Amino acid sequence: MKFSVDRDVLAEAVTWTARSLSPRPPVPVLSGLLIKAENNEVSIASFDYETSAKLKIAAEVFEDGETLVSGRLLADICRSLPSAPVDFQTHDSKVYLSCGPAKFNLAAMPVSDYPELPGLPEVSGTADGAAFAQAVSQVIIAASKDDTLPILTGVRVEIEGPTMTLLATDRYRLAMRELSWDPADPQISTAALIKAKTLNEVAKTLGNAGQLKIALSDAHELVGFESGGRRTTSLLVDGDYPKIRSLFPEQTPIHAVVRTSELVEAVRRVSLVAERNTPVRLAFSQGQLALDAGTGEDAQANEVLGAQLTGDDITVAFNPVYLSEGLHAFGSDYVRFSFTTPPKPAVLSAQQEPDGDENREYRYLLMPVRLPQQ
Repeated sequence: MKFSVDRDVLAEAVTWTARSLSPRPPVPVLSGLLIKAENNEVSIASFDYETSAKLKIAAEVFEDGETLVSGRLLADICRSLPSAPVDFQTHDSKVYLSCGPAKFNLAAMPVSDYPELPGLPEVSGTADGAAFAQAVSQVIIAASKDDTLPILTGVRVEIEGPTMTLLATDRYRLAMRELSWDPADPQISTAALIKAKTLNEVAKTLGNAGQLKIALSDAHELVGFESGGRRTTSLLVDGDYPKIRSLFPEQTPIHAVVRTSELVEAVRRVSLVAERNTPVRLAFSQGQLALDAGTGEDAQANEVLGAQLTGDDITVAFNPVYLSEGLHAFGSDYVRFSFTTPPKPAVLSAQQEPDGDENREYRYLLMPVRLPQQ
């Protein structure tokens, strides 16, 4: 195999594909990238039995062939190469790279030992990549990072015709986002539990490439994404996701509207004195919101903002990290808090005007920290 390619093109392609490599591959060959050159095109692929990634780049191919080489090492080398065309060739069991004055030779692994990559399932529909990426970023903040609860490390994707709903929870908060997409079958009704890590990678690396193809296998075992000549597949998380939609209250007699940017900054400042597991208290009353943190002889902070309250005065306390992450997920000028009673979860939603309508496209439910008097 022998080909020549632009250094930036190769470096970006190798880096993207290597992101899917497992840090602890089950067998040595799965630490490698499978590189195949033919018809003035080079394909680069990775696979770890759970996740696969593959892309194609244009190159000047002088000799067809394929090889398997350490992915992380190749990525490190490509990122360090000078700005010049890269000549890539194989001979016997060696891979040779030359780029300007830099030259490397690497040991190749046996291609015959590499497992066959899973194919992309039949495309179920397409979504705007940027809109999908935004929806994912809003929801994955609530996915659990505790691997002892693998089901909660996933994001449940529910599809009913042209509406896709993403849901995630770590038991202390819940995020739900609805978005429109273009299904191949207008009557489609299905659901899948996808790893939050997979969705995060898709959002970051494929979200800006235009239309995103989404493929769900009929056997509900595999999900695939494809955009801009790149594709990735992942096994779905196995298990029954909790029925969390019912946690959103049907009636919320108390509502408060606050300017998002002001609240984000106030929470950031006040939480500086909130030590580990110490909540930030929010006291809503007519016309204002008082924030405070810290108790007793410890450091304390407080701040008062303007707020519009409908219903009774209410005081609640939240984990400052969960509150801050939720607020940052909103792109609206105002955020709306909806309450039933202080010990019950609060629902955050977007609002463009203080007297405007609530936008329920994205909702973030947050469990309060119980205050002593409650």
